[in-house]
Amino acid sequence: MAKEVKRVVLAYSGGLDTSVIMKWLIEQYKCEVIAFSADIGQGSVEIDEIKKKALKTGAKKVFIKDLREEFVKDFVFPMLRAGAVYEGNYLLGTSIARPLIAKAQMEIAKSVKADSVSHGATGKGNDQVRFELTYYSMDPHIKVIAPWREWDMKGRADLIRYAGKHGIPVPVTKSKPYSSDRNLFHISFEGGVLEDPWAEPPQDMYVLSVSPEKAPNKPTYLEIGFKNGDPVTVDGKKLSPAKLLALLNEIGGANGIGRVDMVESRYVGMKSRGVYETPGGTILHSARRAVESITMDRELLHLRDSMVSRYADLVYNGYWYSPERRAVQCLIDDATSGVTGTARLKLYKGNVMVVGRKANNSLYHPDFATFEEDAVYNQKDAEGFIKVNALRLKIKAMVESSIK
Repeated sequence: MAKEVKRVVLAYSGGLDTSVIMKWLIEQYKCEVIAFSADIGQGSVEIDEIKKKALKTGAKKVFIKDLREEFVKDFVFPMLRAGAVYEGNYLLGTSIARPLIAKAQMEIAKSVKADSVSHGATGKGNDQVRFELTYYSMDPHIKVIAPWREWDMKGRADLIRYAGKHGIPVPVTKSKPYSSDRNLFHISFEGGVLEDPWAEPPQDMYVLSVSPEKAPNKPTYLEIGFKNGDPVTVDGKKLSPAKLLALLNEIGGANGIGRVDMVESRYVGMKSRGVYETPGGTILHSARRAVESITMDRELLHLRDSMVSRYADLVYNGYWYSPERRAVQCLIDDATSGVTGTARLKLYKGNVMVVGRKANNSLYHPDFATFEEDAVYNQKDAEGFIKVNALRLKIKAMVESSIK
């Protein structure tokens, strides 16, 4: 097996798993390892240290790509237009990053003529599926090396020992054994002390947000402008997708917005406890719904909403490049093409409250909704409307009555 691999491109984060994997691949396969890291907003310090660490660990070459704007514009925003939320709480921050990282990794593999790709996802998790479905959608013949499915190391304690033995510095210690994954949309935490679903997460774990108790006693007001379903302005100022999301993360985090603690259903079958911080995404979900409420036709809105669960499953399970996700996206994008307007929000101690919404093409008109006389609706018409819709109920009641 080792002789079949000459050059492998590793999705490298610089964390515990991929740092160990780098060394393991070199030892096990006697191959060149090309490290690839995607900058999708995990923090400048982390990115700055990656190249130095990868080369020190044995990488032949290191590629680092700034994908922040592409990540938000072409992945986060389409997902937000779909209103995607997994199992009622998870805003899919890790899930939506994987197809972009894997796509860029495959582009690097092609450019350096690599015969294999590798990732640090475990054999129990969702990420292995997300990475590999993307790999195969781009090159059905690529060789995939998933060390967690091959080696005899059982958990993070084994990895920490391996790292110590080989002099690999890692950011995980026994005092903070949970793992985290960060990008511009969110940060996630899992494992270690979080594996007890009854235990409250330690407060010093959180990165993007203050606790609601420590948030300001005065509310923060925001106005977010949308054009064709996507946010484009904050308080009237036009910003690029990545800069807009970064700003809302900062504002939301300062107000204790976006913390989620949940037990979710992994695609491979088991339950998993995850803790997330998604301040900007939480704000955008509320703002978008507010503008949609006055700009989307009722049946079109309900049709889109009927697809939310299915769409969220596709993203969570790794089917971003599937034909069904693309088809659903086309309908969603068409449905939200008229969502242009402004939402006014009030942020206060972990809560996002919609306090205003406006749009030039608003379908809401006080003259039509009023209890007074108007030009488009005759209240007498409601009698026939009700009787027609009640017909099946009346027939059912008559049948049941005759049976008795």
